[in-house]
Amino acid sequence: MPSPRAVPVTLAEIARIAGVGRAAVSNWRRRHDSFPARIGGTDASPQFSLTEVEQWLRENGKLKDVGGRELLWPGFEALGSRDETGLAIAEAGRRMRGARARSSDPRLSDRARELIDEAVALGKREGDRETFEFLLQRWLDAHVRQVSASPRPLAALMTEVAFALRPPRAGAPLTVLDPACGAGHILDAAARAAVATGADPVALLGCEIDPAPAALAAARLAFVRDADGNGDGGGAATADVRRGDSLRADPHAAVTADVVLCNPPFNERDWGYEQLSTDRRWAHGLPPRTESELAWVQHCLARLRPGGVAVLLLPPAVASRRAGRRIRGALLRAGLLRGVIALPPGAAQPHSVSLHLWLLRSPGGAGPSASADGSGVLLADAAARRAASREGGVDWESLGGFVRDAVTAFDRGEHDLPDGARRVAAIDLLDEEVDLTPGRHVSPATRGEELRLPDVWREFTGTVEGLRATGRALEALVPAADDGRRPPTTTVGELVRAGALVLRGGQQPPDGTVTAGEPGEDGIPLLTVPDLLQGGAPTGWLRRAEAVERGALVAEPGDVVVAGVIRAFTAWVHQGPPTVLGAQLHSLRVDPEKLDAWFLAGCLRAPSNGRQAGTHASSASRVDVRRLQVLQIPLAEQLRHSEAFRRLTSFEEFRARLDELGSRLARDLGDGLASGRLTPGG
Repeated sequence: MPSPRAVPVTLAEIARIAGVGRAAVSNWRRRHDSFPARIGGTDASPQFSLTEVEQWLRENGKLKDVGGRELLWPGFEALGSRDETGLAIAEAGRRMRGARARSSDPRLSDRARELIDEAVALGKREGDRETFEFLLQRWLDAHVRQVSASPRPLAALMTEVAFALRPPRAGAPLTVLDPACGAGHILDAAARAAVATGADPVALLGCEIDPAPAALAAARLAFVRDADGNGDGGGAATADVRRGDSLRADPHAAVTADVVLCNPPFNERDWGYEQLSTDRRWAHGLPPRTESELAWVQHCLARLRPGGVAVLLLPPAVASRRAGRRIRGALLRAGLLRGVIALPPGAAQPHSVSLHLWLLRSPGGAGPSASADGSGVLLADAAARRAASREGGVDWESLGGFVRDAVTAFDRGEHDLPDGARRVAAIDLLDEEVDLTPGRHVSPATRGEELRLPDVWREFTGTVEGLRATGRALEALVPAADDGRRPPTTTVGELVRAGALVLRGGQQPPDGTVTAGEPGEDGIPLLTVPDLLQGGAPTGWLRRAEAVERGALVAEPGDVVVAGVIRAFTAWVHQGPPTVLGAQLHSLRVDPEKLDAWFLAGCLRAPSNGRQAGTHASSASRVDVRRLQVLQIPLAEQLRHSEAFRRLTSFEEFRARLDELGSRLARDLGDGLASGRLTPGG
């Protein structure tokens, strides 16, 4: 087992510990002879002693506040075993929540117990829950291929849907069960939702077959006790997570729940087909050996109280595989299936697939029983509505709004459902295939914007006119005199030395400091290269105080911003609110008496400029911003060029918008003609 001094760290880990970008660490290594020597790794990916790095950072005043947790994690990672690392983090969380007895688990080494003590001490200084969540997230990131976790936005959406559908039980505690809970993401979301909304006291029940995630889930849920989530209140939430195989030997078999939430393992062949062939849970048919997901569906139904609701995340094939059609039909005839919602690709692993949410309700209770009262089944195609558009694959705000509106309208018995959703009578689904895939039943007319064709045509026509007008203005550009003389050029580096502009480079903020979505009142948007590749708008933000404290690069209106990688190379004059720039983005602030910002941006973003200043090693190659060329002409002449560059920018914007509108019109017109919703005039 490695000693503390033998714990290796990479340049990226050192950057996280110091709260800087990796480039800064590389500079320290080149400029300071005292920087620790490499102890392992390769020339391209060297490793250093954690103890020596910590000492060097402290002696040189480069250890930021983030260092406490970042210094702790490499020790846990160096334990080597996935299970021991996870169990050690879980034990640290258990001790942080006040457990007096230390674990006697023989799988925890002496080194692991030392790290647990360090984590508990750090939690007292920097916050118990924050420290535990940090270590948990690091563990999940390190083992992402072995441990599947439901993304927090998806867990929250599943919880919201279930809570919206469950019938009220006045005065009774709310029981939520996850029979395959992993590290507790969905149960954590359920606890947060119940506590935040002031709902009934909630009892959280979980089961997980893998020992490390089971222990982590139990430790995690011990932190969720009261409205502020610090675990010091009156016990609004209780948790009971047990290790076990829910299908073969369910440790919660004697319990029934108001809500069951589950993201079960997919495509399992060894789920207990032979041992469980006569199990009473298969009231709607013995699941085929290849249909483990339908075993989980029936298991969840068997654990519901009358009127209880289950929401499961399932692969799309479960809705259409021929082997499962009899069970699907039985669920429809019994009035248990409330709906199937197709999510955009990227909602959860596997990210390339449009996963489905299945909504089920047990008969009885105060609520309606789906098709038994003629209300039909909700089929909603969020994937067809193209709800995915941001970095990470999903615009969760848009998706959540669509799902909430569809489920609420359906459950109220309304007939006017949002575009992309449809109420289908169960009898219409009970054909030979019993295919529940939403995209097969939601008509094209309800997916796009066909019903607003006049508005789209007006915008299309206006865009064509704008493109034509800017095109006419650009036609006035004429070739320069062919006398062999061209204006001289200079470089950004030379302009910096001449004092004509100030050049600064952005950095990637440390992990844990970036929040997704729109900035809060104290926030400032963060723009990254991936944002540019996904459409150009910032998808995250930093707290303003933290951005100031860390000396983040903030682009102000009028600054020229340059993307310094070939695949996203561009330059523009920033005109929005102050924005933090991430790694490989640069800010150029001009002296207005020497340079015009629009002229500079126009010169810099010329495609040939990026090619000449790039490294050409790959599509991810960097652009040396200091080598970018700029025409060397008087300020008055710059202003004339500036106007032409502005028109060229408008031309590019009109062209891009026209391409988008044209694609939308072609898609919607084709769907409309093929479905009979549109017909040729005259």
